[in-house]
Amino acid sequence: MKLEEFTDIRYEVEEDNHAVITIDRQDRMNSFRGRTVDELISAFKHAWADRRVAAVVLTAAGERAFCTGGDVKERAETGGYGETEWGTFEIERLHRIIRDIPKPVIAAVNGIAIGGGHVLHVLCDLTVAAENATFAQAGPRVGSFDAGFGSAYLARVVGEKRARQIWFLLDRYDAATAERWGLVNEVVPKEELMETARAWARKIGSYSPTAIKFLKHSFNADTDHLSGISHLAFDGLEHYAKSEEGMEGARAFAEKRQPDFSPYR
Repeated sequence: MKLEEFTDIRYEVEEDNHAVITIDRQDRMNSFRGRTVDELISAFKHAWADRRVAAVVLTAAGERAFCTGGDVKERAETGGYGETEWGTFEIERLHRIIRDIPKPVIAAVNGIAIGGGHVLHVLCDLTVAAENATFAQAGPRVGSFDAGFGSAYLARVVGEKRARQIWFLLDRYDAATAERWGLVNEVVPKEELMETARAWARKIGSYSPTAIKFLKHSFNADTDHLSGISHLAFDGLEHYAKSEEGMEGARAFAEKRQPDFSPYR
């Protein structure tokens, strides 16, 4: 996919030093459909191949949402996430490329990061959050789950008890709480968010790229076994999401009502 074909995201290389990838679906709270994921994968591939790029900043347009995960409205209407380049929904591949690209990825969280959007920021190497940012999971409420990196790796980041709290209670947490839990590295005023992320990227760009590459691979090596768990989890999710139970969560979200999961207990 060529850069000029992007419709859901923006990709820019700034100061010949770092790339900025911006999710731009503000009308859908920066949720992702199949095309969005394809474009994100393509953007990360461009950043990987570009020798000018030392780090990648992942952010979103507007101030309301960083990313609200998969487009549940589209799933409720069509049963899936729309057309894709290869005919498959490649979210697991996106997770892998964020981890595998040998350049640090910095999440600049400008608003709510929920569901699959929460997973994306967790997978990034560093997270800087605006003061108005909020964090949450939503899967069990909308007929979805991430039993791979989104839960098991999250437990490595915040600890088992906090990770279970995030997934089982589905409460929202403000930026200060996220920082206290170790879910984000730093909280800044919203007007300073992008400059902070860019400053981090510039600093990384002044260091040895080979050293940075080996360090990232070393950090990842300890949790790469979770990839196998992720494969199992996403195979299960594909079947569950199309079931009556899974679709009840999606339909309830689209209809703005509480889901009724009682028949499935």
